[in-house]
Amino acid sequence: MSLSKGIQSNAVSPVRRCSRTACRQPAVFTLTYVYADSTAVLGPLAAYVEPHCYDLCAVHADRLTAPRGWEVVRLPVETAGGGPGSDDLEALADAVREAARPPARQDPSEDVGEGTETLRRKHLRVVRSDLGEQQSPRHPGG
Repeated sequence: MSLSKGIQSNAVSPVRRCSRTACRQPAVFTLTYVYADSTAVLGPLAAYVEPHCYDLCAVHADRLTAPRGWEVVRLPVETAGGGPGSDDLEALADAVREAARPPARQDPSEDVGEGTETLRRKHLRVVRSDLGEQQSPRHPGG
């Protein structure tokens, strides 16, 4: 047999299967989690298999529940052409992550406690004390 013809196998199917154990149904939905927001996003089957996503059949997607306190976002799936693109699920997950981030600081010299931040290097901050401007320093015995 020539290597240029390739090896054919019946064990590997071009159809993606449901990720649930012992389910042999074809996958039609992709499930991904946004742990920071306690959100599960269920949408149309993604174009590519991702290690952090789960492909589900219609039955398991319909039965999907999330842990208490979590929200399930179900994207509409159109059966006709012109539906959502293959990257829509990932774009939605990115949008949820972005919305959960705290707002960026506009001014690096914001007030910090009883001082004003003057310099930042990674997680370290230099803070100038504003106590001297508000009240005179205390002298022992005075």
